[in-house]
Amino acid sequence: MRTVQYDRESVKEYAKKWAYLRNPQYYNYDKLGGDCTNFVSQCLLAGAHQMNYEIDGWYYKNANQKSPSWTGVEFLFQFLIKNKSVGPFGKIAKIEELQIGDIVQLSFGEDHYGHSLLVVEKDQNEIYVATHTLDSYGRKLSSYQYEKNRMLHIEGVRKW
Repeated sequence: MRTVQYDRESVKEYAKKWAYLRNPQYYNYDKLGGDCTNFVSQCLLAGAHQMNYEIDGWYYKNANQKSPSWTGVEFLFQFLIKNKSVGPFGKIAKIEELQIGDIVQLSFGEDHYGHSLLVVEKDQNEIYVATHTLDSYGRKLSSYQYEKNRMLHIEGVRKW
């Protein structure tokens, strides 16, 4: 197994193209609880070029054949921070560590995190994100009202 670089520019390009549209290759989960993590997973794939088909992996074949981590906020978080096999992997990060292609997850007062966003730009004072469900591209993270956030920095991608 080898570790390769995560293609952050491809992630950003994918997010820009599909933030306000739906890629017909993927099911739209808007009416089934939201499409945010599905969109973030698609973006991750654009930069990782590698799925993980293990039982607790990260993959999408079709609407009914996908891993929980492809569409589930908590499952994606757990996959990325625990993945020791193929596919993208990451770590919990501070806001200063975030880069284009990293992930922010929000909690709106529930006991769990319920929204995934993709970092598409960053300057000294602000993080800009893209997401589905409340479709946006280049929206300021500070414009969201949330109780807690957690940030994930994608460290790389493992391939065979």
